[in-house]
Amino acid sequence: MRISFLLLTASLCALVLLLAPASEGCGPGRGYGKRRLPKKLIPLAYKQFSPNVAEKTLGASGRPEGKITRNSERFKELTPNYNTDIIFKDEEDTGADRLMTQRCKDKLNSLAISVMNMWPGVKLRVTEGWDEDGHHSEDSLHYEGRAVDITTSDRDRNKYAMLARLAVEAGFDWVYYESKAHIHCSVKSEHSVAAKTGGCFPGDAQVILEGGATKQMRDLLPGERVLASSTTDGRGSLLYSPILSFLDRQPNITKIFYVIGTNAGLNITLTAAHLIFVTDCTGGPSELWWEETTEGPFLGSTHGASPGWEAGLGTVFASEVQPGQCVLTSQGKVATLSVVTFVEEQKITGLYAPLTQHGSIVVNGVLASCYAAVDNHHLAHWVLAPLRFFYSFMGPSEPQRDGLHWYPWLLQRLGEMLLDAGHFHPWGIEQGHR
Repeated sequence: MRISFLLLTASLCALVLLLAPASEGCGPGRGYGKRRLPKKLIPLAYKQFSPNVAEKTLGASGRPEGKITRNSERFKELTPNYNTDIIFKDEEDTGADRLMTQRCKDKLNSLAISVMNMWPGVKLRVTEGWDEDGHHSEDSLHYEGRAVDITTSDRDRNKYAMLARLAVEAGFDWVYYESKAHIHCSVKSEHSVAAKTGGCFPGDAQVILEGGATKQMRDLLPGERVLASSTTDGRGSLLYSPILSFLDRQPNITKIFYVIGTNAGLNITLTAAHLIFVTDCTGGPSELWWEETTEGPFLGSTHGASPGWEAGLGTVFASEVQPGQCVLTSQGKVATLSVVTFVEEQKITGLYAPLTQHGSIVVNGVLASCYAAVDNHHLAHWVLAPLRFFYSFMGPSEPQRDGLHWYPWLLQRLGEMLLDAGHFHPWGIEQGHR
């Protein structure tokens, strides 16, 4: 056991060293006092795209969310771009090419500056923007104002390879040297950018402490024991599991949360990519019983209750929960399968994602996973085993600084490289500051 602990400690130290930023030019040693050379820009090759993944995957611009028409509710998501440093072809003479999402507009304006700096006297030219006439493939991001086709104003095709590189540097989420006549660029949806956060609970969410008292999530401390499931699949006894650390903690960030209401009057609030235990209530919701044992509370079925709920119990993303499904709820010493009656979106400030020893937690009386972003609770529990193992020996972490814990940050990056994008929630991975 001691050898395993030493190996784990050595592995964690190695990972910290790998993640540590380079300190070039920050002190004595190689690089001290040297001026960093300008970044060399390498043009894209014909038919090359960056990043090197399909456009509509997690690592690029993400999934399409449906066409936007002038009569649709989402039309207000589009904003006109009147930047005089950009030439819009607008061959339809409707102003459609000027309409785009705010994210697309920001990246395009940034690119326009880069073009003028690279080639004085030359401007950026947009040949295709938002499409309302059905000229593209069925799931094209042009229909959502998330894609543009671009050239330079002088239409010098010898510049297009470098134009593509400049688009990458400007922050477009996917750039494709699609044809000799233009460069295709696209961005993530505004919804995905607003909702990305992995998985968290709001600060006023309530947990049940050992002894029966409740406490708000924002006040929870590592080492405190909270009600959770004793098994990974959520079917086992309920017990009090120690809080080991926070996978994420951002008190001042505002994100989109999903409020899931039940017929028991217990509502749980969590971000879209957070996992929650649900079942299809086969045979109808059945009452369960929960009694104190020498090991702690125990959860089981009453005589005559349908066993279908247990076979169908699993985890889904909060954004996938549907009214009519059932979640596990607890009130006092009685646990029941409660029917979901509504699912609503709400903007809330404050994000908290506690990690328990057992990987689950009862929040506002509803059983949820501690994990998010990836669609498999068992996989998430397994890959976080080294972190839980570490804290079980070293003791719960000290109150951490705000932000995403380095370990899940690393796992997210590895997951994006090793797993198919279909395993992730499209809003599940934070970009930029993490």
